[in-house]
Amino acid sequence: MNKPVLVGIAIVAVILGVIVYSSFNLAGHRVEVCVNYKGLQACRTASGSSEEFARRTATSNACAQIISGMTDTIACEQAPPAKVTLLK
Repeated sequence: MNKPVLVGIAIVAVILGVIVYSSFNLAGHRVEVCVNYKGLQACRTASGSSEEFARRTATSNACAQIISGMTDTIACEQAPPAKVTLLK
């Protein structure tokens, strides 16, 4: 093989390695959130690069299970969660 082809393959391998490595480090925090809204309850787990991001994602997922409509979704996501458990 030509030297430029080998260099190109090496560069692609390094880029793919960086992408895989960085994707494994994104889920550094795992959180379970339970929400109560209008007499309904749901619990969801989410992972994220920060505890706050994981908590917000779990809250949004839990609200999506019990609420429909934009107004109620926003209100549910803004309400304090009934329970937050740090898993990782």
